[in-house]
Amino acid sequence: MSRWVVPKLASKAASVRDNPAMPDHQSLPRPVPSGFTLIELMVTVAIVGVLAALAYPSFMDSLRKSRRSDAVAALARVQHAQERWRANNGTYTADLSAAGLKVSSTSPDGHYDVAVTNNDAKTYTVTATARSGSPQASDTKCQVLQIRMVDGGGVNAGLTEYGSSDGSTLNTSANNPCWVK
Repeated sequence: MSRWVVPKLASKAASVRDNPAMPDHQSLPRPVPSGFTLIELMVTVAIVGVLAALAYPSFMDSLRKSRRSDAVAALARVQHAQERWRANNGTYTADLSAAGLKVSSTSPDGHYDVAVTNNDAKTYTVTATARSGSPQASDTKCQVLQIRMVDGGGVNAGLTEYGSSDGSTLNTSANNPCWVK
């Protein structure tokens, strides 16, 4: 803040009020306040909190959905290995560590356990189940992803069926939310 310098007057009788170079104390410029008030800060914090509360669940759903690609990659790897195995052996196998398959029983990023069931010469089911210690365990819609080679006979022979489960009911419908591309 600048200080006012009182000029030396020629006459001692002259007062400060008579000097035009000396402003009245009421006309001095007031300092401009800088910064934020507490109320402004609290309103900003409240707005950010509401936005975060709305955005966080959507963000977590997006993360879960992106991690499902880990299961899809594992299922596709097993599916391809099964087809190679069947081409050489005439049947599908349930042994993921078999010499021809050499596929891990966990997904590449470790979010899912992979298993083969219901295998015979014409069918098999590959299931990826969310691991209990993984963040995908909280994916309530799609805890289990499944690919099944169906032996429907005739035109349905060799049909691949994609399904998912919330842990209780298997959904193989065309509008399955876990397999939407």
